[in-house]
Amino acid sequence: MIDKSFWRNKKIFITGHTGFKGSWLCLILHSLGAKITGYALPPPTDPNLFTLSKISELVHSVVADIRDFDSLKKAIISAQPDIIFHMAAQSLVRESYKIPVETYSVNVMGTVNLFEAIRNTEGIKAVINVTTDKCYENREWLWGYRENEPLGGYDPYASSKACSELITAAYKSSFFNPRDYHSHGVGIASVRAGNAIGGGDWATDRLFPDCVRALLSREEILMRNPQSIRPWQHVLEPLSGYLLLAQNLYEKGPKYSEAWNFGPDDSDAKPVEWIVKKICEKWGRGASYEIDKGIHPHEAHYLKLDCSKAKALLGWYPKWNLDQAIDMVLEWTKTYAENQDVRAICLKQIRDYSDLSKPV
Repeated sequence: MIDKSFWRNKKIFITGHTGFKGSWLCLILHSLGAKITGYALPPPTDPNLFTLSKISELVHSVVADIRDFDSLKKAIISAQPDIIFHMAAQSLVRESYKIPVETYSVNVMGTVNLFEAIRNTEGIKAVINVTTDKCYENREWLWGYRENEPLGGYDPYASSKACSELITAAYKSSFFNPRDYHSHGVGIASVRAGNAIGGGDWATDRLFPDCVRALLSREEILMRNPQSIRPWQHVLEPLSGYLLLAQNLYEKGPKYSEAWNFGPDDSDAKPVEWIVKKICEKWGRGASYEIDKGIHPHEAHYLKLDCSKAKALLGWYPKWNLDQAIDMVLEWTKTYAENQDVRAICLKQIRDYSDLSKPV
């Protein structure tokens, strides 16, 4: 359960706060009473959740590049944060084939810049580096990957995120070693989540945004790789895990300074075609799809996470199954299509999700 009293007035620094996941995190933290500084480039798409939800009214935004070390260091020192969430990234697999150098520059050197800035700032208690489930060496296993499985990456995106994991481990060992916690006082963890879905995602070449664009324009959904299986989950699922982990890092740093998986239950690892059919059924209004027979870059066929550690040591469990998560995405999309208050529907869904944590 998220402890609202813990987050009240905590100073939080979020890199990549203008993105889809970062915007949802800002809304959650603001609702908990935290004081937020965000550091990011302008929102990557138009439309976008950051602008539609007027998140700039809720946080102090620094518009700058994670690759600009001096700017990043200055922003962190000025913010004097208690907790940092690192989410700034080039986060698209297919885009990484087009811009591999930029992908590595942002995802690898951006991580180095962050930890260098942290080394020059007093008072930080907890740092969470958000990577991806794709950081594992994918062997197309039928079972989920555990946190101690080998890292790898077929494409530049996955590889760059595996590099970010290695950088996190190196800085933790070299400068923020849990054995020396009494001298530095910083807890550091990395988090690997499944395919996060939710309202307000307009990224290119991503299944749910592609479906939403087609539904809103009343066009057929074009589907790549219909039999590919992914660990689908609503964005509030991993974010709740990050918050729970951050509190434990803040209060008991060394014990939780590790890598953590936050994914759905095995039953929610579904093929792409199952997802698209379910979306069309729920949306109605003549929604339909067809398979895109074009030539596409390699993408993993099968990928699942083993989240036993988060369940056993953090008490974190998924709350919405995939069917419910799809309902939430479509509820948000219909609200947007009807020109209603986007921030209000986000906050409603956050409340609905949080209410599931309350003791009966």
